[in-house]
Amino acid sequence: MNDEIKGNAEPSNNEAEDEHVEEKLTPVESELVSDVEEESSSPESIVIEESGQDLNFELAEEIRLLKEDVLRARADVENVRKRAEKDVTAAHKYGLERLLQELLPVKDSIDMGLEATAAAESIQPLREGMELTVKMFSDFFEKLNVKVVDPVNEKFDPQFQQAMMTEVSASIEEGHVIRVMQKGYLLNDRLVRPALVVVSKAE
Repeated sequence: MNDEIKGNAEPSNNEAEDEHVEEKLTPVESELVSDVEEESSSPESIVIEESGQDLNFELAEEIRLLKEDVLRARADVENVRKRAEKDVTAAHKYGLERLLQELLPVKDSIDMGLEATAAAESIQPLREGMELTVKMFSDFFEKLNVKVVDPVNEKFDPQFQQAMMTEVSASIEEGHVIRVMQKGYLLNDRLVRPALVVVSKAE
């Protein structure tokens, strides 16, 4: 009985040989495998591989060039920033140079006028010197587009004038400027200082 069970459990030599035969490839399968191996090593596959390598090289070169462009652009921006900072610093430091050049002749004229009064026997030379100084100031203001607000006999305008007091006047119409206590000034049509005026009123 036991011998019968063992005989059923263990395959015979013939059955083992049959399984071994089934594991072997058929001629058709062997031919297909051979074709695949030949295709993998064929010139076409080698060309595809080389094309992929060329594409990788081109991409790497393009990336390198783009990085160089970015670095160059960054350097240009930094140079522009430094140049702008330098220009701003120079403007702050020397921005008043033109103003000083225009004012120096006026200062020289005042100095000469004071020197003239020390030895002058009459006031006429001093007056002429003062008139010259005023003219120089007027020319300088004209270069800067500075306009004088001197509204004598004009209608009072609170936009450019400040009324300091009112007076009765028989010759000046009511609400008009009788006299200017201090002239006003405009820079490029923008009020810098209002004129201080006396305004007429009715009796």
